[in-house]
Amino acid sequence: MKVLLDTHLLLWAAGQPDRLPPAALKLIDSPANALLFSAASIWEVAIKRGLGRSDFQADPRLLRRGLLDNGYSERPILSEHVVAIDSLPPIHKDPFDRLLVAQATVEGITLLTADSVVAQYPGPVRMV
Repeated sequence: MKVLLDTHLLLWAAGQPDRLPPAALKLIDSPANALLFSAASIWEVAIKRGLGRSDFQADPRLLRRGLLDNGYSERPILSEHVVAIDSLPPIHKDPFDRLLVAQATVEGITLLTADSVVAQYPGPVRMV
């Protein structure tokens, strides 16, 4: 299964694996799953780190390099993903989360999230 991790799960996997929910850890550790991250998550870390958010203090360059070095594949943001945001119900206000949902939907991959609001979206979103 292709698994796209949301930004918080990526941050936890990279720097605080003890914060990962057991279901996420099981999916991440399974060799049957292809682990993916979105350029949107790196963008989100860069933006929110610049705003001084305490939960986004990872260096986006190091985060990206670490994910690639650990076997994650990067998914670019395409205009098709951006256009798909328009058809999403207004469940979540965070533009980065909405982009991840749209990207997973367009690509037909499973988005893993620990965010109960994001998990309300229809489609390939899985709460862990």
